[in-house]
Amino acid sequence: MANVSTSLAPSREDFAAMLDASFGDNDALEGSVIKGKVVAIEKDMAVIDVGLKTEGRVALKEFMGPGRDQVLVVGDEVEVYLERIENALGEAVISRDKARREESWVKLEKAFEAKEKVEGVIFNQVKGGFTVDLDGAVAFLPRSQVDIRPIRDVSPLMGVPQPFEILKMDRRRGNIVVSRRTVLEESRAEQRHEIVGKLEEGQVIEGTVKNITDYGAFVDLGGIDGLLHVTDIAWRRVNHPSEVLNIGQTVRVRIVKINHETHRISLGMKQLLDDPWQGIEAKYPLNARFHGRVTNITDYGAFVELEPGIEGLIHVSEMSWTKKNVHPGKIVASSQEVDVQVLEVDPVKRRISLGLKQTLQNPWEAFAEKFPKGSVVEGEVKNKTEFGLFIGLDGDVDGMVHLSDLDWKRPGEQVIEEYKKGDMVQAQVLDVDIEKERISLGIKQLGSDPFATAGAAKTPEEGGEMRKGSVVTCEVLEVKEGGLEVQIIGTDLTTFIKRNELARDRGDQRPDRFSVGQKVDARITVFDRKARKVSVSIKALEMAEEKEAIAQFGSADSGATLGDILGTALKARENADKKPGSK
Repeated sequence: MANVSTSLAPSREDFAAMLDASFGDNDALEGSVIKGKVVAIEKDMAVIDVGLKTEGRVALKEFMGPGRDQVLVVGDEVEVYLERIENALGEAVISRDKARREESWVKLEKAFEAKEKVEGVIFNQVKGGFTVDLDGAVAFLPRSQVDIRPIRDVSPLMGVPQPFEILKMDRRRGNIVVSRRTVLEESRAEQRHEIVGKLEEGQVIEGTVKNITDYGAFVDLGGIDGLLHVTDIAWRRVNHPSEVLNIGQTVRVRIVKINHETHRISLGMKQLLDDPWQGIEAKYPLNARFHGRVTNITDYGAFVELEPGIEGLIHVSEMSWTKKNVHPGKIVASSQEVDVQVLEVDPVKRRISLGLKQTLQNPWEAFAEKFPKGSVVEGEVKNKTEFGLFIGLDGDVDGMVHLSDLDWKRPGEQVIEEYKKGDMVQAQVLDVDIEKERISLGIKQLGSDPFATAGAAKTPEEGGEMRKGSVVTCEVLEVKEGGLEVQIIGTDLTTFIKRNELARDRGDQRPDRFSVGQKVDARITVFDRKARKVSVSIKALEMAEEKEAIAQFGSADSGATLGDILGTALKARENADKKPGSK
């Protein structure tokens, strides 16, 4: 019996093996979530039996947190995270926070994969954003993902359970990034889609002015905003929406256009009123004159309101007869009342071209009436150019004296140097071109034309007018190496006798034979009124006289010398001069 009983009792080795086997099964539970039972509440700690013949302690605060308050009592069953079965004190090391975090990560990963919303509570502010409790797991909420529009005060959102969307998860690092904004955008998109589906183009509804910008106003249509562009507020020009609208104001608008893809709605107020452009051509016929008010001034002209909703443009070229290249603001002022003339009406493009200068007398017409062709005017030299002088005249117009009309005798390029800006000069009106807005003047026309008077001048020969072949008497004005500068006596004409035209004989072709003031006879070789050119020659006269003498007093075969013939001719002329009644 003794031997039998001894064989039935477990040995020390058997007991150790059984204990290790028992603990081995329990060791597999470490690092997992298990259920336990609250067996006692001691101050701020809960004593929990985890069913492993051991108990653990968990701080009561771990059962509390943002958006949840769990009051524990003895007998409650709770889930905890088992870190170690037994510590140095013989107690299990357990955690409610880690248990909740493990549960949350599993649920969050499923929600992230399914792109589902999760509920969380914003409980703290950190650099760049906020922290969110997702039922035990802590996530980061960037500031840009809090709301659709930037908000200054986030305190009303703190501690309030609300939906979030998980943007990013990294379990290894323990990082979760969430967004509240995407949830709001999705919700708003659904709401907008529902509201837009009930609206129709052309529908008239009421809305509230929510915001005003430079280009228009946003109107709340009951959950969705529509844009009321500044050009659709009124038919007349509105420089800024604040001139007509105020934030919070209730307005009646017509839905002009709906974009169902972007949910953008265009609104109009002026569309509720009659279009003033209907029948515009009959209301504003061409060349009719109207009274209006300047509403806007630009670099290219000024807009004039003819009636509410109807504006026309005075182009800068139609503002003044005489002021060219001047900014319109120097001719008219904003809000100024002006008379205008209709130049063009385009009902399709909704444009009216107006003229301001057409309501005033054309200064070139006025000048032509006051100073007909041939009149003498006086004005100030405004400008000198390479082709003439510009003279300021009555009526704020300019006339031009061309170089060729400065002087009868001298070239214009030389004469123009004698004039300077500011000089007062007289001139004769040569022509007025009203259409081209040009006035031609002449200064030389105030004096007589030497060629006109020369044409009627008598030559020393009896009878006959000055023409080619006529004999004239000239006075030497200047002796030059190349010839003589002379003036034809009885005229204002001057000309130059070249050296080879001073005598028939080469030996007598010396300018030094003559002196200033000396009078000499010469024959006209060129007289062209159109080209304003006259040339004389002493040589031609001598050759003509020689030819005439030979014809009258000798012949080539008479045997008389040329000197004898000329002497006879001269003697005959002297006898003729001595006869009574001879000059």
